[in-house]
Amino acid sequence: MTENSPLSFFSKSSIECPVCEAQFYKEELKTGRGRLNAGDITIELRRLYVPTQKYGAVYPLIYTLIVCPSCFFSVYPQDFTRVTDTNKQKLADETDKRAESIRRIFEDLDYQEPRTLKEGAASYFFALMCYDSFTKEAAPTIKQGISALRAAWLFSDLHRNFPLENYDYVSQLFYRKAAFFYNLAVEYEQTGRENMVQAGNLGPDLDKNYGYDGVLYLSAYLEYTHGSKEDDTKRAQALQNAKRTVARIFGMGRASKEKPTILLENAKDLHVTMGEEVERLTGKENP
Repeated sequence: MTENSPLSFFSKSSIECPVCEAQFYKEELKTGRGRLNAGDITIELRRLYVPTQKYGAVYPLIYTLIVCPSCFFSVYPQDFTRVTDTNKQKLADETDKRAESIRRIFEDLDYQEPRTLKEGAASYFFALMCYDSFTKEAAPTIKQGISALRAAWLFSDLHRNFPLENYDYVSQLFYRKAAFFYNLAVEYEQTGRENMVQAGNLGPDLDKNYGYDGVLYLSAYLEYTHGSKEDDTKRAQALQNAKRTVARIFGMGRASKEKPTILLENAKDLHVTMGEEVERLTGKENP
């Protein structure tokens, strides 16, 4: 185990991977002493952090998932001990698949050293794969959506740091995955197939839980920004559905007034923007 860094520390006691039974030390972000200098919140509800002279750029998201350095099993902390005999075998069988898939993006990763953006982005890539093996009790679909969105963010950060490595292309792939999983999660919630409450914090970032309304907003936003544009008729119908989804956030009554201002304003702006796009696609005025 390496020495702790100025930004993170490793647990004093090792933990055992529930999939491959390897022993490793969990890394966590240190807090306090001005490490996190909060900046703006983006239209995607991501909290930005301003680099400081002492610590430089800090990316809290890279420390969220527990990742086994040996088999790349990667999940949110509440699911680390939820591995059953059934999904343990499947997760173990796909160890090589996880390792081989990430090599297309990164040649080497080391979760026994302090994480960098690369390990952070890869951790969400692994989580997307691992949650395929979890049952509905873990609310895996929305966790895949959140993981895909965070991966898109971190690959965008990597692109800013390494503009010649094509990380912007990878980021766009994860945005499209996020659009798919967010919309699927909303569908599963509405049909009773999965319950998002069981996921815990719905983020999408770490500083604030925007809850189910945040999921509705992002499912509509991601459909607008990264949904399929190949067929105008299908695109218009998808945006109509997304409009109805986002309209539920700022409905009439007291409840809407108690919701975060940034979420309400973003939802209203998105509703208008999607309506204009539907009009352009159909040539008809859209209410």
